[in-house]
Amino acid sequence: MNPIYNPILSWHSITNQLSSPDQYYPFAMDSDKSGEATKISIQEPKAETKGKGIIAGALAPVIVAAKAARRPRKGWKKGAAIFDLILRLSAIVAGFAATSLMGTTDQTLPFFTQFFQFHAQYNDLPTFLFFVIANAIASGYLVLSLPFSIVCIIRSHASGPRLLLIILDSVMMGLTTSAASASAAIVYLAHNGNSSANWNAFCQQFGNFCQQVSSAVVASLIAATLLLSLVVVSAFALRKMK
Repeated sequence: MNPIYNPILSWHSITNQLSSPDQYYPFAMDSDKSGEATKISIQEPKAETKGKGIIAGALAPVIVAAKAARRPRKGWKKGAAIFDLILRLSAIVAGFAATSLMGTTDQTLPFFTQFFQFHAQYNDLPTFLFFVIANAIASGYLVLSLPFSIVCIIRSHASGPRLLLIILDSVMMGLTTSAASASAAIVYLAHNGNSSANWNAFCQQFGNFCQQVSSAVVASLIAATLLLSLVVVSAFALRKMK
């Protein structure tokens, strides 16, 4: 037998269910015995914290990879600065060697006449005098540039000292190359002469003089090559800074 639908009983059952919220609300409810105060604590899911944790975990490998990529670049700059200092010290040695060899060139032949004495010295030729002055200036500059090179090692990201060095290195390279080239032409004539100009080779008589002058020219060419290397290294270092 089907039960008869009673609207009054249905309404009472609905109100009774609504009067007991524990069946429908999944949160804790604390109340004292008197019923004066009721404390409801609802624990919400920490969505933002979880989202931040996921983002931080995803970005961590990217940050580590970026730091690892920066380290070789910084190491390359420092290595270039150390190589610059080594080249600079080598150029100082070569420049001072060229200056001292040419500046001390002096030879007097053991035979002489009543009116002539056969004597050869570097300042007899203006080209050799210019050679001594140019190499002395370049060597002095290289000594003064050592503090700037050390600054580039300590502060590898600094571009100001490198830019100053590359400009002055280029000037000194041109000065040294011009002096060495002019002196090399004179040394060639001293060894071989020029029959068209009626210039006789005098290195057969002044052998020690020509040998010392030739050594000075070779040392000056080495200094010019080292200065060129300094310009190239500084240019690449500045290019990598961009």
